Formats: sequence, C-alpha cells, structure tokens
Amino acid sequence: MTALMRAEDLRFAWPGTAPLFDGTSLALGPGLTWLTGEDGSGKSTLLALLAGALAPQAGRLWANGHWLHDDPAAYRRQVFWIDPQTEAHDALPAAGYLEGLASHWPRLSEAALADLVDGFGLAEHLHKPLYMLSTGSRRKVWLTAALAAGAPVTLIDQPFAALDAPSARFLADCLADVADHPGRAWVAADHDAPPDTPGSRVVALGAP
Repeated sequence: MTALMRAEDLRFAWPGTAPLFDGTSLALGPGLTWLTGEDGSGKSTLLALLAGALAPQAGRLWANGHWLHDDPAAYRRQVFWIDPQTEAHDALPAAGYLEGLASHWPRLSEAALADLVDGFGLAEHLHKPLYMLSTGSRRKVWLTAALAAGAPVTLIDQPFAALDAPSARFLADCLADVADHPGRAWVAADHDAPPDTPGSRVVALGAP
C-alpha cells in the first residue's frame, strides 16, 4: 500500500486526563478507511489531529509529500476536514460557502458539486445563511464540500449523523464509489463501519 497519510508516534491528552493516544502510528492509503470505536475512544480527536487542527504533544504527521511540522500550510492543502459543529461560516449562504471552495481546493469538481447538491436535495436551501439550516442540512453542505473538493486526503466525522433516509442512502452510494479509489484517501469516523462499503478498511480505536 502506498500511503497518502502517515501518523507517527502520536501522543495527545486533554488537560488533566489520561492520554487518548500514546505512541499511535497509522498509515492510510488510497480508498476508504473507517475509524471505529465507542464514544470517548477518540475518533473525532484523531480526525482533528490528522487535519492539523489540533497539535499533538508528541509525534509527527505527513500527508501526500508534506510534513505538518515543516510546512503547515502545504500539509493542510492536502487534507479536507471540517468540524461538523463549526459556526465559522454561519453568516454565509450555503451557495456562497460552496462557491468559495474552489479558491482553496483547485481540484474541486464542479460537476460533482452539482450532482451532490442534487443528490442531497440542497437546491432549495442554497440561498439560506448556514445558521438558518437544520443540523441535517448543514451536514449535507459539509458532506457536499468534502465529496467534491478533490483533496488528496478527505476526513469525515460521523458522516451519517442527522441525515434523512434518502440522503443516507445517497451518501452510502457515494462512499461505496470511493471505497477502492486508486489515488485519493478517504477517512470516515463512526461507531461502526456500515456493511454497504465492502471495499473499505477498518481501524478500530480502543481495541486491544
């Protein structure tokens, strides 16, 4: 396997708590990898570390030819991630957020963007500021961005949370399509890996 992302000897602990990760190493190759585990196992924290949004207390991170400690900006250009709880874009209409992606992600596919807006049923919400959207609709905007951005590495936290049934089925089809992608890595964190992405790999956090 040719790795697109590597984590080496990561250590991270929230203040006053035992380490969530201590000497953790990962190599993530093309296709889809699921990070699974119970609540509190560190799934969301690990995604934030891999994204370069949280700093580990020890260890180093590499993505598609760039070390985070050597060139943070270049590293982050390799990795798409958005905190599902973020309020940073609340004042923008959904269309404005999606239209702004191309300036950060030069490999963004306009055709994929249009297909995803249609598949998630977002057209009627595009004119609304993000703060006006329901939790499910906001998550559909983040998923549309993640799936269209074209980043070498894409990180998605709890992809099915708050989705209606048709959108969950559409997302499952999207993830099945990228499960064996030859040139890009997709990492999704959830309690369990769904059974309908058979080409994917699983990394279980908290497992003995």
